[in-house]
Amino acid sequence: MELRAEKIQRILSKYKFRDLAVEELEKVNRIYPDMQVSTATFTFSDSTQKDLLKITGVIPVKYEGRSYNFPIQLWLLDSFPFTPPICLLKPTSSMVIREGKHVDAKGRVHLPGLHNWDYPKSSVVGLLPEMIAKFEEDPPLSSKASGEAKNPHELMAFVSNLQLNDGGAQHQDQPGGKVTVIGGGDLGMACVTSILAKCHVDKLVFIDVAESSTKGGSTDLEIFSLPKVTVSADLSASAGSRVVVVTANAWSSEQSYVRVVQTNVDLYSGIIPSVAHLSPNAILLIASQPVDIMTHVAWRQSGLPPTHVIGAGCNLDSERLSHILNVNLNTRKPAWVLGELSDSKFAVMSNIGLNSSSTPEISAGSTSTKPLLDRAFEMMKNRGQRSWSVGLSVADITNSVLTDRRKTHSVSTLAQGWGGIGTEVFLSLPCIMGANGSTRLVGALLGQEEDARLRDSVASLSNLMSQLRV
Repeated sequence: MELRAEKIQRILSKYKFRDLAVEELEKVNRIYPDMQVSTATFTFSDSTQKDLLKITGVIPVKYEGRSYNFPIQLWLLDSFPFTPPICLLKPTSSMVIREGKHVDAKGRVHLPGLHNWDYPKSSVVGLLPEMIAKFEEDPPLSSKASGEAKNPHELMAFVSNLQLNDGGAQHQDQPGGKVTVIGGGDLGMACVTSILAKCHVDKLVFIDVAESSTKGGSTDLEIFSLPKVTVSADLSASAGSRVVVVTANAWSSEQSYVRVVQTNVDLYSGIIPSVAHLSPNAILLIASQPVDIMTHVAWRQSGLPPTHVIGAGCNLDSERLSHILNVNLNTRKPAWVLGELSDSKFAVMSNIGLNSSSTPEISAGSTSTKPLLDRAFEMMKNRGQRSWSVGLSVADITNSVLTDRRKTHSVSTLAQGWGGIGTEVFLSLPCIMGANGSTRLVGALLGQEEDARLRDSVASLSNLMSQLRV
């Protein structure tokens, strides 16, 4: 594996976490020296293309006393190692793919380790033994039949006497900690009071940013002296926070929407880098508008992993939708609203019940669930996104982080690599939220209308981001 080659270095220079990516590749080289790294152009399911690094090789898998070699490809997105590789089986001409639980008809590999990817606990060197173990349970390749000779289990995969561990350190499970809310006005105050009511916090810092058009409320908090609340105008007061909620907006009188958003981006440049430096392990929870764009901006400006920067996104709509489905329509299944926080958003349903202990999965697009979801959406109309309701939603997400609740929220997150999205864009997807941030649920086959809405959201958000100076 030659990482110093000019082509590889050129592509690596475009990776957002270049040094960490190199470190991961060196680990692979030490443990699996026969694996090769190269550059190539990957085509996503939305037909967009990107020059990426890929790891290729074979993994020997034992089955019924014999060992077989499977050729695999691991494509590394430019946000690797914080996003999982796209893993593919590449059968030779004498082999055919056996579609099953862990491999689809096109050879795309689906594993728990990919679906629950959480760097640095997750890594390629930890993923490969899991791949081997799953392939040994259910071989995904077979030889093509020739005459009477037919072996439905002929494999190729990896030598693995390595033992999978449980992923190192466990999630923090202690409640409490320090939370900071940055940005005043109705939304900032709603977040403060909702977090105090919903969460067990050791300290809550409220920072009223002078440049924000939503400033206000700090004087009242000082007058009435709420327990555990500290009011400050200095970002340094946020140091050591477990969660930092940002509600600040700087709406200008500019007539162009792009210029209005740019004003907010400029405000963030004076907030986010300092906050990330003061609380490098914090989860940033963005509630400024437009939330998908501002979450993307915050991630870029912070240098934090994408699992640590999320937006309130469609969480409020999702909680309302699930409530209506449960109470009014008696479905007893969670549902989430996905996409951009706009008219292009759409709903999906879980394939497991509310009380199940299993990891939820998105149910594939179905004509049987669509009428229910459409009816629930109709019942949600005209509810609006009021400050107090958004504050309650923010508090619920904050509580999931502080208590490591592992609840699934629809939050704005890096969508690149999910459902064939090749563009770097943030929009709402169902994510399991805990002390270590967000973990996206695995993608599902969406209906034609929902898929079109998702692509519209990607195009719209990507277009706006391209016009901003971040």
